[in-house]
Amino acid sequence: MFNIETLNAIANEGLKTFDLEKYVLDANASPDGILLRSYGLHDYDFPDSLKAIARAGAGVNNIPLETCSERGIVVFNTPGANANAVKELVLASLFMAARPIIEGSRWVEGLEGDDVETKVEAGKKAFAGTELYGKKLGIIGLGAIGALVANDAIALGMDVTGFDPYVSVDTAWKISKDVKRAITLEEVLATCDYITVHVPLRDNTREMFNKETLLLLKQNAVLLNFSRGELVNQDAICEALEANQLRMYITDFATKKLLQTKKVRVLPHLGASTEEAETNCALMAARELQYFLETGSIKNSVNYPSVDMPYNGHPRIGVCHRNIPNMVGSVTTIVASHTMNIMDLTNRSRGEYAYTLIDMERNDSNSLEAIKAELEGVKGILRVRIIEPLGVTV
Repeated sequence: MFNIETLNAIANEGLKTFDLEKYVLDANASPDGILLRSYGLHDYDFPDSLKAIARAGAGVNNIPLETCSERGIVVFNTPGANANAVKELVLASLFMAARPIIEGSRWVEGLEGDDVETKVEAGKKAFAGTELYGKKLGIIGLGAIGALVANDAIALGMDVTGFDPYVSVDTAWKISKDVKRAITLEEVLATCDYITVHVPLRDNTREMFNKETLLLLKQNAVLLNFSRGELVNQDAICEALEANQLRMYITDFATKKLLQTKKVRVLPHLGASTEEAETNCALMAARELQYFLETGSIKNSVNYPSVDMPYNGHPRIGVCHRNIPNMVGSVTTIVASHTMNIMDLTNRSRGEYAYTLIDMERNDSNSLEAIKAELEGVKGILRVRIIEPLGVTV
């Protein structure tokens, strides 16, 4: 049996995918896996039993990845599961930036008297806006969300330019041929009327919108940030708005400073807040966790490489280790020393860490335990798992 601990409310559609003959849900002791959304794990006391964490969402800043990597804990997220929800909110925000819809609605709601129709006709000119058709939209980051925004903006008649030096081949195939490619970030900033950012928060993207980059913006541009609040320097944003370098800043991440600044529209972190997105994320996270626990294969990890080897029911070894020379050789030598025949093997690396899966011919369980114990003594190996048929694991 696998013990699964849920640290946030997870959509029931995801929880229903667990076979209760194999899994105990909401286990408080010795969890094999954790399901969560935004629960913070930076002060969490990780038990030795924990093998994997699945985040029902894309961002993983609530999880200490370095700690998990060092302990051989595989961390999953759900890229693309909430992409449509975020895309729709970005499109809605573009419309609201072009047309003062909210302001106009609030004004009408405050009208009194019997001559409301006359007042509306006389006052509506104060809420004239512009059209999105023909305007230039810059998209920074062409992942799952950015690609969807790009295609729909093209359908709206916008002139779309995308910047992403790391765009995947699979994503590139899905992007409309009418989306122009920018070679530099500066090209997007200097030419676009609207700019929406869809990049992860990393050391090289933190405060990527600062005093220097904001000075490159086209006059009266609108910046939309539905990725991470830390991508912008708040002081620089407020200064750019005050100097009319930036016409409006729209974000999903509230702070006291932004709420006190004019020409900032702050939403209450609504990006993935749809019933469909929560269901999609829960289903994807639950399936990733089950697939790893039962087969040892990794899909959509943020700290270990993707390794997917068909599971045919043979005893399998999964090894989390440092990405250092001769590690695979050390593993296979130990397996061979126990007269176990290797039927299949795959190894992948990601930065400082790597993962090896080995399928073996069936042998007695004592040999498996002996191999596991010997591997755990090898310098650079962080975790060893033995995966048996039907999800019985050591």
